Amino acid sequence: MNSQPIQQTQTQTQVLVNGYMRSVYNWMLIGLAMTGGVAWFVSQNDAIMATVQQGFWILAIGLIGLVFYLSARISRMSASRATVLFMVYASLNGAMLSFIFKVYTTAHISTTFFVCAAMFGALSVYGWVTKRDLTGVGSFMFMGLIGIIIASVVNIFLRNPAMQMIISYIGVLVFAGLTAYDTQKLKHMALTQPAGLDGAVVRKGAIIGALTLYLDFILMFQYLLMILGGQRD
Repeated sequence: MNSQPIQQTQTQTQVLVNGYMRSVYNWMLIGLAMTGGVAWFVSQNDAIMATVQQGFWILAIGLIGLVFYLSARISRMSASRATVLFMVYASLNGAMLSFIFKVYTTAHISTTFFVCAAMFGALSVYGWVTKRDLTGVGSFMFMGLIGIIIASVVNIFLRNPAMQMIISYIGVLVFAGLTAYDTQKLKHMALTQPAGLDGAVVRKGAIIGALTLYLDFILMFQYLLMILGGQRD
């Protein structure tokens, strides 16, 4: 007798979850488009490129700080401010990545992007449909991420190409695992969100979800580019 109300509730929940995840992916794609556009634009302007190179470490530290600030304070800021900060981050990250157009050929950048997109899509689908709890995978990959950071800092001084290649392969594996884990985590967040949430709250949740998947994609892309990219002569 009660099957119809239950089915209606399940349908409504699925609609909310699908809407939330669609918003997450839409904002992620907007962020990626912004990053790619800014990266290309900066690469075509030598004066801006020189400024970015001169302030590289300041910009890098600022980007890290912006990620932590947005993640920690998003619940206290307006949805519009969270959106602006996400777009600012994507734009500044594009400026940081502009060097790839000077180091790698456009063909290899494009090929690597499509390979990364295919991998990301498949892993995200797996994280969405799998019944397996990926919490353990996420914890293991986070430890791997810490290891990558330490190894990368050490290799700044060693400048060992073989070590960098090893780091790149491990980096691809780490962010592949994090893509599946983060997708599942976002799905669970969507499923457990209270009904009737304010639209601004949902928007902020979508922005932080988009930032999470954006970082997974961008970092996996960078490591793949180091493996697959053909440098200019």
